[in-house]
Amino acid sequence: MSRMSIHPRPRRAFWVDLRFVIGLALIAASIAGVGLVVSSAGATSPVLQASRTIVQGEVVTADDLRVVEANLGPLVDDYLSPASVQEGVVAARTLDEGELVPHSALADADASRTTTVVIASSTGVPRDVVPGTVVELWETPEATEDGVVGAPRVLVGDAIVHSLVADDSVLAGGHTGVEIVIERSAVTDVLAAIAAGAQLAIVPVGTDR
Repeated sequence: MSRMSIHPRPRRAFWVDLRFVIGLALIAASIAGVGLVVSSAGATSPVLQASRTIVQGEVVTADDLRVVEANLGPLVDDYLSPASVQEGVVAARTLDEGELVPHSALADADASRTTTVVIASSTGVPRDVVPGTVVELWETPEATEDGVVGAPRVLVGDAIVHSLVADDSVLAGGHTGVEIVIERSAVTDVLAAIAAGAQLAIVPVGTDR
Protein backbone atom coordinates (compact mmCIF):
# COMPACT_ATOMS: atom_id res chain seq x y z
CA MET A 1 0.00 0.00 0.00
CA SER A 2 1.49 3.26 -1.15
CA ARG A 3 1.59 6.27 1.02
CA MET A 4 -0.62 9.18 0.09
CA SER A 5 1.35 12.35 -0.49
CA ILE A 6 -0.03 15.38 1.33
CA HIS A 7 0.95 18.71 -0.17
CA PRO A 8 0.34 21.79 2.00
CA ARG A 9 -1.76 24.60 0.45
CA PRO A 10 0.49 27.37 -0.79
CA ARG A 11 0.26 30.55 1.29
CA ARG A 12 -1.10 33.65 -0.41
CA ALA A 13 1.58 36.11 -1.19
CA PHE A 14 1.97 38.89 1.33
CA TRP A 15 1.73 41.58 -1.31
CA VAL A 16 -1.82 40.49 -2.16
CA ASP A 17 -2.92 40.99 1.46
CA LEU A 18 -1.19 44.35 1.63
CA ARG A 19 -2.95 45.53 -1.50
CA PHE A 20 -6.28 44.60 0.01
CA VAL A 21 -5.53 46.57 3.17
CA ILE A 22 -4.41 49.59 1.17
CA GLY A 23 -7.62 49.40 -0.87
CA LEU A 24 -9.73 49.46 2.26
CA ALA A 25 -7.77 52.41 3.59
CA LEU A 26 -8.32 54.38 0.38
CA ILE A 27 -12.04 53.68 0.45
CA ALA A 28 -12.26 54.83 4.06
CA ALA A 29 -10.30 57.98 3.29
CA SER A 30 -12.55 58.72 0.33
CA ILE A 31 -15.68 58.35 2.42
CA ALA A 32 -14.22 60.58 5.14
CA GLY A 33 -13.23 63.19 2.56
CA VAL A 34 -16.69 63.29 1.02
CA GLY A 35 -18.21 63.63 4.47
CA LEU A 36 -15.88 66.53 5.27
CA VAL A 37 -16.73 68.32 2.03
CA VAL A 38 -20.46 67.90 2.60
CA SER A 39 -20.09 69.11 6.18
CA SER A 40 -18.05 72.15 5.08
CA ALA A 41 -20.51 72.98 2.33
CA GLY A 42 -23.30 73.29 4.85
CA ALA A 43 -21.32 75.17 7.50
CA THR A 44 -22.25 78.81 8.03
CA SER A 45 -20.85 81.55 10.24
CA PRO A 46 -22.46 84.72 11.63
CA VAL A 47 -21.23 87.80 9.76
CA LEU A 48 -22.43 91.38 9.48
CA GLN A 49 -24.39 92.81 6.58
CA ALA A 50 -25.18 96.43 5.74
CA SER A 51 -28.82 97.10 6.64
CA ARG A 52 -28.82 100.21 4.42
CA THR A 53 -26.55 101.96 1.94
CA ILE A 54 -23.57 103.28 3.89
CA VAL A 55 -21.71 106.04 2.08
CA GLN A 56 -17.93 106.35 2.08
CA GLY A 57 -16.76 108.46 5.01
CA GLU A 58 -19.91 107.86 7.03
CA VAL A 59 -19.62 106.71 10.64
CA VAL A 60 -20.71 103.09 10.96
CA THR A 61 -22.70 102.05 14.03
CA ALA A 62 -24.38 98.83 15.16
CA ASP A 63 -27.71 100.21 13.91
CA ASP A 64 -26.34 100.18 10.36
CA LEU A 65 -25.59 96.45 10.46
CA ARG A 66 -27.45 93.18 10.90
CA VAL A 67 -26.28 89.64 11.62
CA VAL A 68 -26.74 86.99 8.93
CA GLU A 69 -25.51 83.43 8.49
CA ALA A 70 -23.25 82.97 5.46
CA ASN A 71 -21.11 80.17 4.06
CA LEU A 72 -17.81 81.90 3.30
CA GLY A 73 -15.47 78.96 3.76
CA PRO A 74 -11.84 80.01 4.22
CA LEU A 75 -12.76 83.66 3.54
CA VAL A 76 -14.83 84.01 6.70
CA ASP A 77 -12.01 85.77 8.58
CA ASP A 78 -12.01 88.54 5.95
CA TYR A 79 -15.49 89.66 6.99
CA LEU A 80 -16.84 91.47 10.02
CA SER A 81 -18.33 89.26 12.72
CA PRO A 82 -20.64 90.39 15.55
CA ALA A 83 -17.72 90.11 17.97
CA SER A 84 -15.42 92.35 15.91
CA VAL A 85 -17.53 95.52 15.79
CA GLN A 86 -15.63 98.55 17.03
CA GLU A 87 -16.63 102.12 17.77
CA GLY A 88 -15.18 105.06 15.90
CA VAL A 89 -15.03 103.51 12.43
CA VAL A 90 -16.16 104.92 9.10
CA ALA A 91 -16.86 103.37 5.74
CA ALA A 92 -13.69 103.33 3.64
CA ARG A 93 -15.89 102.85 0.57
CA THR A 94 -19.60 102.85 -0.14
CA LEU A 95 -21.39 99.71 1.05
CA ASP A 96 -24.63 98.80 -0.69
CA GLU A 97 -27.63 97.68 1.31
CA GLY A 98 -27.45 93.91 1.82
CA GLU A 99 -23.69 93.71 1.19
CA LEU A 100 -21.58 91.64 3.56
CA VAL A 101 -19.07 93.89 5.31
CA PRO A 102 -15.37 93.03 4.84
CA HIS A 103 -12.83 94.38 7.31
CA SER A 104 -11.19 96.28 4.44
CA ALA A 105 -14.35 98.37 3.96
CA LEU A 106 -13.92 100.08 7.34
CA ALA A 107 -11.35 102.60 8.53
CA ASP A 108 -10.55 104.44 11.73
CA ALA A 109 -12.54 107.67 11.92
CA ASP A 110 -9.53 109.65 13.15
CA ALA A 111 -7.54 108.57 10.10
CA SER A 112 -10.29 109.33 7.61
CA ARG A 113 -9.29 111.74 4.84
CA THR A 114 -12.88 112.63 3.94
CA THR A 115 -15.62 114.80 5.38
CA THR A 116 -19.05 116.00 4.33
CA VAL A 117 -20.28 119.41 3.22
CA VAL A 118 -23.75 120.58 2.25
CA ILE A 119 -24.09 122.58 -0.96
CA ALA A 120 -26.90 123.87 -3.15
CA SER A 121 -27.05 122.51 -6.68
CA SER A 122 -28.17 125.45 -8.82
CA THR A 123 -29.27 123.13 -11.64
CA GLY A 124 -31.26 120.76 -9.45
CA VAL A 125 -30.51 117.11 -8.79
CA PRO A 126 -31.01 114.40 -11.45
CA ARG A 127 -33.58 111.78 -10.47
CA ASP A 128 -31.09 108.95 -10.62
CA VAL A 129 -28.88 110.58 -7.98
CA VAL A 130 -29.20 108.73 -4.66
CA PRO A 131 -26.96 108.26 -1.63
CA GLY A 132 -23.79 106.60 -2.83
CA THR A 133 -23.83 108.12 -6.32
CA VAL A 134 -20.42 109.38 -7.48
CA VAL A 135 -20.68 112.91 -8.84
CA GLU A 136 -18.58 115.83 -9.98
CA LEU A 137 -19.02 119.21 -8.34
CA TRP A 138 -18.93 122.00 -10.94
CA GLU A 139 -18.39 125.69 -10.23
CA THR A 140 -19.51 128.63 -12.33
CA PRO A 141 -17.96 131.87 -10.96
CA GLU A 142 -20.19 134.81 -10.19
CA ALA A 143 -20.37 137.42 -12.94
CA THR A 144 -17.97 140.33 -12.68
CA GLU A 145 -19.05 143.98 -12.52
CA ASP A 146 -18.78 144.07 -16.31
CA GLY A 147 -21.21 141.15 -16.56
CA VAL A 148 -18.57 138.65 -17.62
CA VAL A 149 -19.18 135.12 -16.41
CA GLY A 150 -16.21 132.81 -16.11
CA ALA A 151 -16.19 129.39 -17.72
CA PRO A 152 -17.54 126.54 -15.59
CA ARG A 153 -14.93 124.18 -14.18
CA VAL A 154 -14.79 121.00 -12.15
CA LEU A 155 -14.25 121.93 -8.52
CA VAL A 156 -14.29 118.38 -7.13
CA GLY A 157 -13.98 115.45 -9.49
CA ASP A 158 -14.99 112.53 -7.28
CA ALA A 159 -17.53 113.54 -4.66
CA ILE A 160 -20.06 111.05 -3.29
CA VAL A 161 -23.64 111.93 -2.47
CA HIS A 162 -24.30 111.30 1.20
CA SER A 163 -27.90 112.51 1.28
CA LEU A 164 -30.43 114.97 -0.13
CA VAL A 165 -31.37 117.61 2.41
CA ALA A 166 -33.97 120.31 2.94
CA ASP A 167 -33.39 123.74 1.42
CA ASP A 168 -32.90 125.44 4.78
CA SER A 169 -29.82 123.27 5.45
CA VAL A 170 -27.76 124.46 2.49
CA LEU A 171 -24.78 126.77 2.68
CA ALA A 172 -25.50 128.63 -0.56
CA GLY A 173 -28.56 129.98 -2.35
CA GLY A 174 -30.41 127.54 -4.57
CA HIS A 175 -33.24 125.11 -4.73
CA THR A 176 -31.80 121.72 -3.81
CA GLY A 177 -29.49 120.91 -0.92
CA VAL A 178 -27.09 118.00 -1.29
CA GLU A 179 -24.72 116.64 1.32
CA ILE A 180 -21.61 115.29 -0.38
CA VAL A 181 -18.51 113.45 0.80
CA ILE A 182 -15.26 115.09 -0.31
CA GLU A 183 -11.58 114.90 0.49
CA ARG A 184 -10.61 117.17 3.38
CA SER A 185 -8.05 118.80 1.11
CA ALA A 186 -10.90 120.09 -1.09
CA VAL A 187 -12.89 121.73 1.70
CA THR A 188 -11.09 125.08 1.42
CA ASP A 189 -11.83 125.40 -2.30
CA VAL A 190 -15.49 124.46 -1.87
CA LEU A 191 -16.07 126.91 0.98
CA ALA A 192 -14.23 129.65 -0.92
CA ALA A 193 -16.47 129.10 -3.96
CA ILE A 194 -19.57 129.31 -1.78
CA ALA A 195 -18.33 132.49 -0.10
CA ALA A 196 -17.62 134.05 -3.51
CA GLY A 197 -21.20 133.44 -4.66
CA ALA A 198 -20.32 130.84 -7.31
CA GLN A 199 -23.07 128.67 -8.75
CA LEU A 200 -22.48 125.02 -7.86
CA ALA A 201 -23.94 122.01 -9.62
CA ILE A 202 -23.55 118.27 -9.23
CA VAL A 203 -23.19 116.07 -12.31
CA PRO A 204 -23.24 112.26 -12.04
CA VAL A 205 -19.99 110.75 -13.26
CA GLY A 206 -20.43 109.38 -16.78
CA THR A 207 -23.21 111.81 -17.71
CA ASP A 208 -22.72 113.77 -20.93
CA ARG A 209 -22.12 117.41 -20.24
